[in-house]
Amino acid sequence: MNTVKTVRELRAAVARARSEGKRIGFVPTMGNLHSGHAALVSKAAQRVDFVVASIFVNPLQFGAGEDLDKYPRTLAADQEKLLQAGCNLLFTPTVEEMYPDGMAGQTRVSVPHLSEGLCGASRPGHFEGVATVVSKLFNMVQPDLAVFGQKDYQQLAVIRAMAHDLNMPIQIIGEPTVRADDGLALSSRNGYLSQEQRAIAPVLYRSLSQIATAIEAGDRDFAKLRAEQIRHIEAAGLRMDYLEVRQGQHLRPATAEDRDVVILVAAYLGATRLIDNLHLNLNP
Repeated sequence: MNTVKTVRELRAAVARARSEGKRIGFVPTMGNLHSGHAALVSKAAQRVDFVVASIFVNPLQFGAGEDLDKYPRTLAADQEKLLQAGCNLLFTPTVEEMYPDGMAGQTRVSVPHLSEGLCGASRPGHFEGVATVVSKLFNMVQPDLAVFGQKDYQQLAVIRAMAHDLNMPIQIIGEPTVRADDGLALSSRNGYLSQEQRAIAPVLYRSLSQIATAIEAGDRDFAKLRAEQIRHIEAAGLRMDYLEVRQGQHLRPATAEDRDVVILVAAYLGATRLIDNLHLNLNP
């Protein structure tokens, strides 16, 4: 696996792979990788001949007071995980390489509707920052397909819409969330949790699972189901951001007639914001 830092080097390496008839897969990350990220790379490696990953902590998607400065940088460990997962090329640009003219005048990519509400309400500008950097990375790599984790469900929906609306010839693949044995969705931010907090955190997945079980059994009183689980989550010591039942593609509030449904949650455990979701395909 080669590691490059500049767009010029990246494009040269991808061009060589294309000249050999290879299909290109891409997995963008912010580093501090875990087995969930490795699963994304492995999925790409199963589908294409040449896998590119990126590690870039994107300032454009962090708001005031968020954890940009303390976000873990673990390049050597990340390189080892990527190599083992089947990555062929790693792109590790600096902020100056990604935004050579600064961020103030940077052209932005905005995906309306899907970016609003849920995490978009709590993190204004976040999805604009995500869509902008992913659009730039797509243009730099020009992959045939890109793989993203379903844990960041709203992000995945935003990227799918962006690729569709801007006619990007890239297949977007969502990979199922990788979980710890107790159900907690793997996340780089789990490392911020104390041992006591880590023991509490799986309450989010348990609450999602209980709502999912009720919906699959035919209960469509989403307001009641939400209220019950919000009480459980808050009783465990978390501070709620949201718990919502939405239609799976457009993320509008779900109705009793919807068969493609996603349950999404975000809550704070101490200073750490945790997100999770469960996606349901209900029988007619």
